[in-house]
Amino acid sequence: MHLAKEPINSKYIKKLNRMTVINTIKKHEPVSRQQLAEFTGLTPPAISGIVRELLEAGLVREVGLDKSSGGRRPVNLCLNPEAGYVIGIEVTRFESLIGIADLKNDPTDFRIAKIDMTDPKKGIKLLADAVEQIMSEEKYLKKAFLGIGVAFPGLLNVREGSVKRSINLGKAWDSFNVKEFLESELELPIFIENNSNTSVLAERWFGGGKGCKDLVYINLGEGISAGIILNDRILQGARGYAGEIGHMSIQEGGPLCNCGNRGCLESICGIPAIIRQAKAELPNIAESDPLKKAWLKNGEISIADIIESANIPDSYSWKLLRQMSIYIGKAIANVINFYNPELIFIGGKMSVIGDYFMDIIRKTANTHAFPEIALSTEIKVSELKEKSGVVGACALALKHLFKTDSDMLEDVRQIMNA
Repeated sequence: MHLAKEPINSKYIKKLNRMTVINTIKKHEPVSRQQLAEFTGLTPPAISGIVRELLEAGLVREVGLDKSSGGRRPVNLCLNPEAGYVIGIEVTRFESLIGIADLKNDPTDFRIAKIDMTDPKKGIKLLADAVEQIMSEEKYLKKAFLGIGVAFPGLLNVREGSVKRSINLGKAWDSFNVKEFLESELELPIFIENNSNTSVLAERWFGGGKGCKDLVYINLGEGISAGIILNDRILQGARGYAGEIGHMSIQEGGPLCNCGNRGCLESICGIPAIIRQAKAELPNIAESDPLKKAWLKNGEISIADIIESANIPDSYSWKLLRQMSIYIGKAIANVINFYNPELIFIGGKMSVIGDYFMDIIRKTANTHAFPEIALSTEIKVSELKEKSGVVGACALALKHLFKTDSDMLEDVRQIMNA
């Protein structure tokens, strides 16, 4: 192993320099070779060699002449966004959202694949077939696809590429290696991540968090979790399970949670919990209430019924979601105290509570958080709505293709210490 260290070091330093140049072009375009040398600290011959490789690969292009300070005018360089494409996928139990993005812009082409993911092998095979069908379409047939990011609910081993446990997808997913399976089917690099982590990436790259290096995305849906970026890096934790705020204890002796504990935030504010509470309490609600009317008419209620009727002040649904906003505000106070983020985004199917009750959420968070920390944190509703996970999955693939200097150095450290 000792003998192999030098070539590995040279290989990764070369890759680091290449990625540094790509990221510098992406950040400062249009930019000349001379400016690249000044920005990166690399020598002009090194820059010339790297740029030659990038031009040959079609990743950058020459776009005209810069001003001259004497002698020949330098040629400017820009990233070529159409040199390749990435695919982002957010997997849920019964449907998956697929997005396609070029190397520079946020995705604009979205597809829904209605696939039952109860059986991972069958589901992932059908998902791979759906992706292959998209790549075979005329407008993409001659395009280069460089990687696929996939967002999952649950606990993941990101490095290994496996789902360790996903309550929402089912028991069959325990320890299922998604990366290995999809790479064998599609023959493309696969990058997996928790859906809340991809959502916070989406905010950082394409949403309201551009330019912010310390932010949190709180996903309110079937489950509740948080994606956390600190100093511009996703917080993973020792095993990659950081951000499971849905299992924060909120109510002593409260409802039984899927994790086995009682009174977790998710057991009170997750979509199944909200529907369960409404069904239990509706028999005692006045028949004039809009949700009660929907229940009597259809014999059933959905989360869409609750959200729609919550728009009516003092209705049962309005009171139910108002109480939910207080619990969420307390959870956000803990997030503020733990991580001191600059921005917190509320997203997911239940982000509507931010539209209805943001004043209550902010007041509750500010009341329960350390005052000086709370004052430096802004709470917003995500504008990416239900697309945050898939947009973030595209960003995940781009993040791996355009690694930052610190990411590359971390790769070097891990290889050298292996």
